[in-house]
Amino acid sequence: MAKRSARLEADPAFRPHEAPREGNVRNPERARRDILAAARQEFAAYGLAGARVDRIAEKAGLNKRMLYYYFDSKSGLFTAVLEAVYAELCDLAEQLDFETGAPSLLLGRLVELLFDHYDRHPDTITLLNSENLHGARHLAASPRLKQMSPAFRQRLARLIARGEADGSFRPGIDPVDLYLSIVGQIYFVQSNAATLSLFFGRDLTRRRVRTAWRRHVREMTLRAVCRPESLEV
Repeated sequence: MAKRSARLEADPAFRPHEAPREGNVRNPERARRDILAAARQEFAAYGLAGARVDRIAEKAGLNKRMLYYYFDSKSGLFTAVLEAVYAELCDLAEQLDFETGAPSLLLGRLVELLFDHYDRHPDTITLLNSENLHGARHLAASPRLKQMSPAFRQRLARLIARGEADGSFRPGIDPVDLYLSIVGQIYFVQSNAATLSLFFGRDLTRRRVRTAWRRHVREMTLRAVCRPESLEV
């Protein structure tokens, strides 16, 4: 870490608190979005160690100095990408009005939203796997993640409480256990699709197979949570 910091500070472009001097600087929000989009591709492809700031800057169409200005370091940029990944996942729950509608239908829809998100954004798994290899040390220092987590858990807890209150959910369901059960079914198969496809002789990346697995995950979740008489699958 110390060696890498020294290399960054030796870089003539490294001026973390100096404003960019480019003549045609785009607006700050757009610049940040472009940097994050380029960094997400780079980190997903090469991991933190293999990612190169030069390539990120080139993809974003910006001077490398601007990356350091907005994010201080490559490590800070990696943290920002991870925060964006978690924000996307939390936003899925915010798309649903957990205060109205049948709890079982809302839970089924949440499963579908999560499944479709991982299908559309396979880099989510790559990025989270990379951070797990680092012991989650970047996210551990993220105030933004600490703000997202309680709100997300509270929304799930509220949905569970409504389901228990109207008798559609069995009692004693923990919101964290529920989320881990859902995402575990999605995450494991997608992250291990190559080896599992080879082992079982079934291409788990085919659209027809993915659609069937999506339906299976939804049904498994609802059967685990709902009382039999209120089950809607």
